[in-house]
Amino acid sequence: ACVTSARPLPRAVRDALKRVHEEVVARYYGCGLVIPECLESCRILDLGSGSGRDCYLLSQLVGERGHVTGIDMTKGQVEVAKKHIAYHMDKFGYRKTNVEFLQGYMEKLGDAGLADESYDIVISNCVINLAPDKRAVLREAYRVLKPGGEMYFSDVYASQRLSETVRKHRVLWGECLAGALYWRDLYSIAKEVGFSPPCLVTSSPITISNKELEGIVGDCRFVSATFRLFKVLGSSRAGPGQVIYNGGIVGHERELVFDANFTFKEGEVVDVDAEMAAILRSSRFSEKFLIRAGGANTAAQQGCCCTGVKVGSRQLHGWVQRCGHGCPLPSELSWGLGGAMA
Repeated sequence: ACVTSARPLPRAVRDALKRVHEEVVARYYGCGLVIPECLESCRILDLGSGSGRDCYLLSQLVGERGHVTGIDMTKGQVEVAKKHIAYHMDKFGYRKTNVEFLQGYMEKLGDAGLADESYDIVISNCVINLAPDKRAVLREAYRVLKPGGEMYFSDVYASQRLSETVRKHRVLWGECLAGALYWRDLYSIAKEVGFSPPCLVTSSPITISNKELEGIVGDCRFVSATFRLFKVLGSSRAGPGQVIYNGGIVGHERELVFDANFTFKEGEVVDVDAEMAAILRSSRFSEKFLIRAGGANTAAQQGCCCTGVKVGSRQLHGWVQRCGHGCPLPSELSWGLGGAMA
């Protein structure tokens, strides 16, 4: 049921994917690619890594000085991933291994030996909807992230909380719909855990063509969406500002499409709200920007990345409520072709 993003992949990502072993690719069941920017020398954790496709791709992008850990609860998938470690390290020309695979649960990363503040980035590709306790997943991701770290993930979201009938339906479960999180709950859980307000990167409506399944879900609609959350500490928060992208991020040298609200062009002055200023100041992106205090606060009063979001070329509309971060939210989601994340 996941819908892949229409955003073009940088050449470096396309080339890296070609070097991943064919069995790893064939046995991978994720949706599209979940690849953030600015990865050199980073430590990355992949939740629900499956056969390891994304891990081996990221292994190339972080370089030999970086490290990628994949964790999955399925023994068979972990075995497939481990089987090809030597092949990929030789293929990449690495003298030492920079990838590892663990069997475990993303709600209990501590049981797998993952320490506090040990990763720069946590990614996940359409698997959190399968977790019974999504709050625990976000809490654990926050715990293992370093200050300024990011959770970058794609998943399925619902326009309302799902009924017991939907949540227990086997076919809908297999389609990754029965476990979809009500989108407003993502915002509240992120705030509770300590993350910055979610920044929407992309979203695509999911169409259910089966009439029987349509009848079961009723008025509920679903989207596949990619969000980014940051572990921003209080000391990094100072107010709105102006930023200039210095360029140089591989694959995004002239323009960085950060999310659906902010696009940074090399050398161009951009007014950002307090939340975005704090994210850029505290994260791995800090060395790629000149940041100064002041400037117009062009987004939400409280700096929420969801305000004024554009999905494709369509502006979100109908702001009538407020999320937990103080920013206005639309009254409902236009989940069809007119697509908007409410």
